[in-house]
Amino acid sequence: MTYIKTATLHLRPRMPVIARLCLLAALAFAATTGAQTMPQKLPAISLGVGIYLINAEVAQTPDQRAIGLMNRPTMGVSDGMLFAFEAGATQCFWMKNTLLPLSIAFIDDDGAIVNIIEMKPQSLESHCSTKPVRFALEMNQGWFAKRGIKAGSKLTGQPWPK
Repeated sequence: MTYIKTATLHLRPRMPVIARLCLLAALAFAATTGAQTMPQKLPAISLGVGIYLINAEVAQTPDQRAIGLMNRPTMGVSDGMLFAFEAGATQCFWMKNTLLPLSIAFIDDDGAIVNIIEMKPQSLESHCSTKPVRFALEMNQGWFAKRGIKAGSKLTGQPWPK
């Protein structure tokens, strides 16, 4: 930050303080939004539901959860993203900058699916759990329905026992 401020002052010595602050804010905003143009790749774990296996990247920090599957052009058939929260709450998701149509399953602490919602890409529509949960699993749209997985189905693997 000091480097940018020094360079700005050197290039524009008569620029008003407000204009310099606006320029710095714009540069900071550009730096943070630019980081979101590339899909993130997170460490993955193996999950199971019935006879099906899932390779789920785990988003566990606020920044990882905020980016989620944004800007990802494709995803493998059995790939997904597990969102892990610190505490149970009504969790809500939207699809801003998400290119893929997705299904989201909201999951309780025991690994039971509470509800599943189909989500359209690049939408600001909010999709929420029907009760407080600590986990949500995003998969390609229709993944759960094609396999007969619905509310009440149980997931296994870390963080749930078999």
